[in-house]
Amino acid sequence: MAAQTDLRAAPPPPRERPGARGSGRPAGGWRQREDAKGWLFIAPFGAVFIVFLVAPLAYAFYLSLFTKGLATGTKFAGLDNYTRAFTDPAFLKGLWFVVKFSLVLIPVQMAVSLAAALVLDGMTSKFSRFSRLMMFVPYAIPAVIGALMWGFLYSPNFGPAQQLFGFFGLDAPVMLSPDNVFGALMNVVTWQWAGYYMIVIYAALQGIDPSIYEAAKIDGASSWQVALRIKIPMVASALVLILVFAVIGTLQFFTEPQILGRISNGAIPPDFTPNMYAFTTAFAFAQFNYASAISFSLGAVVFIGVYIFLFATRKRGSFL
Repeated sequence: MAAQTDLRAAPPPPRERPGARGSGRPAGGWRQREDAKGWLFIAPFGAVFIVFLVAPLAYAFYLSLFTKGLATGTKFAGLDNYTRAFTDPAFLKGLWFVVKFSLVLIPVQMAVSLAAALVLDGMTSKFSRFSRLMMFVPYAIPAVIGALMWGFLYSPNFGPAQQLFGFFGLDAPVMLSPDNVFGALMNVVTWQWAGYYMIVIYAALQGIDPSIYEAAKIDGASSWQVALRIKIPMVASALVLILVFAVIGTLQFFTEPQILGRISNGAIPPDFTPNMYAFTTAFAFAQFNYASAISFSLGAVVFIGVYIFLFATRKRGSFL
């Protein structure tokens, strides 16, 4: 009897990947071309990043290692400018001010932002969208324009406060006086940044599973208990994030006091903050080398402070 022929179709041959043996193209060449395409996508950003950030920072650090005088010319100074900065009373005074400012301002900012986010999270009407927009608008206003606006409001000569107090026969308080300038600046910064921090916290609240709230209500938890024991602990990572942003921004305090200092009658001197001191040193006294050292010294303080804070929060089991 003749052998039966197997009519089953033979499986198709395996497809060779690009660059496999017999394809005529080496695998390494194909992979290199794919990598080159990826680098082309990030090349524009890389060029901008290097030209406008890395190169200026490198040049500023280079300047900080030299001193320049009319008689001696430019000579290498090593770390002498940094030693001078950390023993300079003006720099240390400005640094101490921004540290105090941070200790008072940041808790107020976080409390206002957290309270606003919790209130908006509990609202379901269309008014909630309008409220979020209104709170975010100050952050969208450029800092210079915001400082000019508050300078007008704080002015004891032509501001609305003077007219309001004058209507009752009273003298308006001088907000930009040595006694009141701390609170005046804190008010400006809180007004400008609280809305942004509120949006960050609100976004974190929106990511919480609603079933958790339903289970809490079934267990008899009040709205206050839900906020304290569920919402706030579950947005701890967002709170840590805005705390880091606030610390960095406050230690680099510059725009608002620089603008308001023109109408403060000496309450905000040129060395009020480290950044103002570096700006004055560079552009009023042409000491660019020392100003660069001041800037990098402040950057080192900010970096070390933030690193210690992040290390401490992670060690305690933070949600970061």
